[in-house]
Order: sequence, then C-alpha cells, then structure tokens
Amino acid sequence: MAMGDISPNHPRAVSLKTRERLVKGFEAGLVVGEGLAAHGRGEAFDYILGERTTLQAKKAITAAAAALLSAENPILSVNGNVAALVPGELVELSEVAKAKLEVNLFHGSRKRETAIANQLRKFGAKKVYGVDPKFSARIQEIQSNRRRVDSRGIASADVVFVPLEDGDRAEALRKLGKFVIAVDLNPMSRTAEAANITIVDNIIRAMPLLINQTKRLSKNPTANVKKIAANFDNESNLKATLGLMLKRLKALSDR
Repeated sequence: MAMGDISPNHPRAVSLKTRERLVKGFEAGLVVGEGLAAHGRGEAFDYILGERTTLQAKKAITAAAAALLSAENPILSVNGNVAALVPGELVELSEVAKAKLEVNLFHGSRKRETAIANQLRKFGAKKVYGVDPKFSARIQEIQSNRRRVDSRGIASADVVFVPLEDGDRAEALRKLGKFVIAVDLNPMSRTAEAANITIVDNIIRAMPLLINQTKRLSKNPTANVKKIAANFDNESNLKATLGLMLKRLKALSDR
C-alpha cells in the first residue's frame, strides 16, 4: 500500500504513513534494516500508551526545551530513522534552539552519512556536522561506530539531544558529564534510564510539541528557564509513565 493510497479514515492511518516514510528512507539509504526492527519494537510500546502524548511526556518535553535553551553548545544527534521521519522538524528545532545538527550512526558508512546530511540540507539545514573527517574525534567509552563524533559538536557539547538512541552511548555521554535528552517509547530501556530527560513518546508527535515549547520558553527570563530543566525528575516521571501503562493494560484486560 503506497502512502497516497492510505485513507485518512483508516484506524491505523498514522502508523501506516509512518511505516511508509521509514520504507522510503530505507530505499533512499537513510535507514538500515535494524532501524526498521527498532521502530516496530517502539510501536508496541506506543500501543500501550494509547498512541497519544501523555501528561508525563508533555512535562518531559517542557523540560527538554528548557535544557536546550539553557545550553551553551546544544547538539541534535541525527540517525537514519529520525532523518526519515522528522527531518524538517529537526531543522526547525535546530534553528529555534540554536543547536547544531550532527549525523551519528551505529551502522555507519560514508555513503549513509552523506545521504542523511543531504536529507537535512534538503529540508533547509545550512550546516550539518559529523560528516567531515577533518573534525573527527572519538569517545573512548563507546565501542560501536558511534564513538566517532565531531570535535565541534558532540565532543564539545554540554547538552545532547539523542532521539531513538542506543543505551551504550547514552550512558557514555552521561559519564562524560553531558546532559542527555532522549526520546524513547520504552520507559524501561537503558537509554530512558540513563538520560537526564526522557520523552516517552512517538517522535512524530513529540517533535512539533518540542518546537512549540522551545519557541514559547525562549521568550521567558533565562533564570526561569534554567529552573524548569533543573527541577525535572526523570526517575519519577518514568515511574509515573510505567504506572500509566500498567493502568491501561489493566483496563484493557478487564474489558
């Protein structure tokens, strides 16, 4: 079924369109097979959430916006899935948060990095980091390809936004003293638990809300914005999200 053939009245319309974007991203060399599998795993958690943005996710989004605005060198880390799903939103967030865009891949190749960088440029990105070997640096704590970062970007960042991330790098970035913001539909993942702020939501719902909150908070006094980020309790928010998921599963089982 092609994207144009999906009826807006179909009960799975959004999910089907999202999958189609990923398939097109796979065909264009942005997404790898492992990325398709990871998306399917995330969808399972989204079903439990009721495929909606929860109050807990909205709180995390507000805190994330505050953290990005409070940063000295914020970086938005980009992998294939997010480049396929929300490229325009990534570019817009980078502009409103004054954050750099950096390509960083687990299953990396020069060809794939270039394809993702070109995808971001297609949607208006003026500068994309992580693709120039002259500025390549390494994070020794990471064993995968993701240890290679841009010296002007993730290597020197104070705040790193890592949507659809792997746990190893999230943990390593924290050990290096960086403030990590994650988007992960699984509140029990190592990424979710390692991050300073975890947005448990579908990336396609979360990004527009994050952009709007960043715009709104940018008009507030800097001291107030910093307090919002500092006062966020990720552990409590994740526990509340799990409680919500358990309640929903109980309600479904009692039907």
